[in-house]
Amino acid sequence: MMWTRSVDRLAVTATGLVSALSALTLSVSSPALASRADNIPPPVVESPTLPPVALSVRVLEMASEYRAYMRHSAAVTTHFENGQAIESSLAEVESYEPQQLIRGAVAYGAVIALQDPAFVAGVRVYAGNSAIRRDFADRIIADPNYITAMPGAATAANMIMTAMSQHGQRMAVLGGQIRAQAYEVQRAQAWSKTFVADREGRLARAKVVSAAPMTPVADDVRDLAAAVAGSDDFIAAELPGAAGIEPASAPFTPFVTRSLAIAALASLGEGGEENETALESLLNDTTAGFCLNMSKLNLYQCLAVAKPYYEDMFCLGLHALADTGQCIAKAAGVTTASIEAATSVMAPTESAAAHGRTARKARHPEGQ
Repeated sequence: MMWTRSVDRLAVTATGLVSALSALTLSVSSPALASRADNIPPPVVESPTLPPVALSVRVLEMASEYRAYMRHSAAVTTHFENGQAIESSLAEVESYEPQQLIRGAVAYGAVIALQDPAFVAGVRVYAGNSAIRRDFADRIIADPNYITAMPGAATAANMIMTAMSQHGQRMAVLGGQIRAQAYEVQRAQAWSKTFVADREGRLARAKVVSAAPMTPVADDVRDLAAAVAGSDDFIAAELPGAAGIEPASAPFTPFVTRSLAIAALASLGEGGEENETALESLLNDTTAGFCLNMSKLNLYQCLAVAKPYYEDMFCLGLHALADTGQCIAKAAGVTTASIEAATSVMAPTESAAAHGRTARKARHPEGQ
């Protein structure tokens, strides 16, 4: 797949092919998708000059917050020289507000989808007529699943799924490594058995940073803004091997669908500040947000019972990193063996192990 953009020329040329594409979609989609595709309005070109692909600054800022968080979490070491190093890493990784992080992830997923020229061109077929463009945008806003019937949507969806899977797996594997290292540190390093200073204050600070708004990162905003129109450099850095990604099978998770919907609005030229309210609503994925909220609650419970520093390592590895990574991957509909394995390391402490048993019992009551 060529990643150098000429989508506007492709979009104008494709206008005459939409009827054939719609028929093809109807023949291979589920009945629900076929019905949705059958209701996609026919393109009528009002002007050969299409509006630019556009994504609001606020959406880009949210995507930058997610991207920066993933970069920082990936930089956490698995080897600690003292307790303060553990606490510093814990403070870094726990510093996200769950709903804001998932909104940023949805926004980031939209930018990933915009790197698929076939998807973008398929949507921009409808951008040449202002009335049809607005009608198409309204349909997407009313029902994000509407966009999943478009040609190219399945490949763009898999690009989102692959990117999120890589992020989630990286966090989960790193978390598993830190949990294993906690056991080794307990045996070999005397300092690790020292009790954490101000344990109650440490827990209180974790709750404060978890509720604090995340801050946009200017460099990331610039990178993401440049990638809205398609960027070979961006996709090479963020999703190596993207050109070989195959179409995914529908249905997609709400997370993936919402990212696709925002990318479609951007492709239509309807993703700017004038549609800020609609974009905000599309960014909200309550299921994924709930998963991250539970990850935070598990972290708080772990920190409440952890005493020596090696137990804080366990909390960092399992809940701050691995649980968060699982939530991100599952939001995209991906659960891999590597992610599951990363969360199956033996707990290194009696109190932490007891916490793990309590958490597992809560998730899987007797008889279930």
